[in-house]
Amino acid sequence: METTKSSADLMAANTMMGAVTLRVADLDGMTAYYRDSVTLNVLAQDSASAILGRGSTPLVILERAPELKHAGPKDAGLFHTAILFETEADLAAAVFSVASNHPNSFTGSADHLVSKAFYFDDPEGNGIELYWDRDRTQWSWTHGRVEMASLFLDPNEFLREHLNEQVTAQASLRPATVGHVHLSVGDVGTAREFYVNRLGFETTSEFGPQALFVSAGGYHHHLAMNTWKSAGAGQRQQTLGLGLVRIEVPTTDDLGALGERLHHYGVTTRDDGKILGFDDPWNNRIDVSVA
Repeated sequence: METTKSSADLMAANTMMGAVTLRVADLDGMTAYYRDSVTLNVLAQDSASAILGRGSTPLVILERAPELKHAGPKDAGLFHTAILFETEADLAAAVFSVASNHPNSFTGSADHLVSKAFYFDDPEGNGIELYWDRDRTQWSWTHGRVEMASLFLDPNEFLREHLNEQVTAQASLRPATVGHVHLSVGDVGTAREFYVNRLGFETTSEFGPQALFVSAGGYHHHLAMNTWKSAGAGQRQQTLGLGLVRIEVPTTDDLGALGERLHHYGVTTRDDGKILGFDDPWNNRIDVSVA
């Protein structure tokens, strides 16, 4: 059950998501996928890891871990990393690139009313959402919940309408961010208790006992958790896939307030003065820092 919270108990309004770390078996192959297909730039790379993003903003960090096994299909972990593009033309360029280079990785598309989204699986099975947001003035809210749906979105028609040769040629130079992260969890009630009641996100949408969407500052969602494949899942083991979720808050005061809330609820944290780290109930590792 959710409790009514004061502003001091909420995540700061300008909270954003940071880069997502993935543990991968084939670092070279995965780097090539995110670089050549998803159209991210390699910002740094060595034999153990690769950082990919746009401009100076990291979006995906790949860590080489060939000794690890793949997670089971019903395990908790990453459902998808959602990369947000500023324009429909930017989104079309990325969708066209992935679909051209890895056509079998496409898993679906939808108009969610607040956004238009296209879904893929990377070569190691990590979900990816590429999306564009409608302006917030076009979102519909009722009693604190944002209206979202999954309406049919024809990918070929979208590309015909929005694919722009000039934008496509310069795609890797254009900005993008991690808009949200969607997790597979064991149950929604535990997710609500942790992410809403303890961390201080606000619920923006719910699909019964199967999915929960939460955000800070009135965004449609910064995090989502579902049980569609993972109902009843327990704590994660060390596997390939999700390594770290990053959240960025505006100020050191916001970071300190979050630390105090977690301490109050008895959540074990890792705190080096710059990064506040902790694990959610399924051993998904989360780091929060000042943007």
